[in-house]
Amino acid sequence: MRFFSPSLFQAFILLIFLTAGCATTTQPGAVGVERKQFLLISAEQANQGAAAFYAKEKDKYAKAGALNKNPQQTARVRAIASRLIEQAGAFRPDTRNWQWEVNVINSKELNAYCAAGGKIAVYSGLIDTLHLTDAEIAAVMGHEIAHALREHTREAMSEALAQQVGLTVLATALKLGQNSASLLGDAATVGLTLPFSREKEREADRIGLELMARAGYDPHAALSVWRKMLSTGSGQPPEILSTHPAPESRLKDIEAHLPEVMPLYESAKRLGQ
Repeated sequence: MRFFSPSLFQAFILLIFLTAGCATTTQPGAVGVERKQFLLISAEQANQGAAAFYAKEKDKYAKAGALNKNPQQTARVRAIASRLIEQAGAFRPDTRNWQWEVNVINSKELNAYCAAGGKIAVYSGLIDTLHLTDAEIAAVMGHEIAHALREHTREAMSEALAQQVGLTVLATALKLGQNSASLLGDAATVGLTLPFSREKEREADRIGLELMARAGYDPHAALSVWRKMLSTGSGQPPEILSTHPAPESRLKDIEAHLPEVMPLYESAKRLGQ
């Protein structure tokens, strides 16, 4: 028995897409992040997936003897993270109920992340290779925590689902062949997925800047840490084909938002944070 005609099904999918992008996961803060977000996947689904991934990664590195290998470094990272987490409520009061975790992975990789729900991992190579100060570590972790606050993983999952369903419907409606459908998918990746990813990175930079300022870390360290990363000599594709903003764009955007967060930093210093 047929319940939906193709046209009704397409209209139903379109209605879902239109109504999904009507929420924002965070308060705007001083930096003014107010973009409406596309959220088809539930927060519970995203958090469950992130928790499973994080548990698997912890187990892998623990078995290899590479989890929190340096107690002093682990304590240092956790102390910085604690100050940042205390300020997350400025953007999301519900983060006080998150099951936060902070671990250091002993690896030469220059990496760090905060998975959905507050699961943080910092790779020792990032700290050791770049000789990061506490403020620079705070800049990196603030950026990663911002991704979790904005639920960017949940958004990416929602976008992937929408793209998968939407392209299938569109290809069927237009009676496209396999090659044409593939080109349509490539166009969607360049025209939709990557620009959204760059916008997410800009949001994480801005929110991270405010988090570190509120926690009493000089926001100027966000500039120095990205410059250190650039000094490693790793190549990057042109901005139009990259999920990250071009280095020059990123630094200019951070500089533009420094006046908004410096009063928060000065206030935190006066309070002894």
